Amino acid sequence: MSKHVLVVSTSLRKAGNSDLLADEFARGAKDAGNSVEKISLHGKNLGFCQGCLACQKTGRCVIQDDANEIAQKMHDADVLVFATPIYYYEMSGQMKTMLDRANPLYGSDYQFRDIYLLTCAAEQEESAPRRAIEGLQGWIDCFEKAQLSGTVFAGGVNNAGEIKGHSALKTAYNMGCSIG
Repeated sequence: MSKHVLVVSTSLRKAGNSDLLADEFARGAKDAGNSVEKISLHGKNLGFCQGCLACQKTGRCVIQDDANEIAQKMHDADVLVFATPIYYYEMSGQMKTMLDRANPLYGSDYQFRDIYLLTCAAEQEESAPRRAIEGLQGWIDCFEKAQLSGTVFAGGVNNAGEIKGHSALKTAYNMGCSIG
């Protein structure tokens, strides 16, 4: 059965390494027969969560920006995929902001079950994305029907496009192919 896969690329660098990793995951998921939508946070207007919790009553954030539409798409997807560069051994600030702004999903009848994380860093150590994985896991822990289903890390890539030829691209593609 085909699944609706939402890929959220959080890099603000056009054609950046994590964005290219997201493209490969998306290509694999499409090749496996799934419906895939990719959203880039590049060029999106995302304000910080104000902590008012009005969204828990209304199902929408009071801030009128792009986060409401993205959160709704997250709500309706079967599979969520986040792609982020690793900044200072952590997910990008814009990814964290989007996760915070997805607070209206908490307590809702969200569709997603499987969540994937794709990361890139200049550092090569396998431990480089550990805090980003832990941060996303903390968000997932608030959604009892969801789970972290896989991660891909591309280390040793810094400049835009440097990921070309990296083995993580094939890993991301194959992980996308496994959805079905």
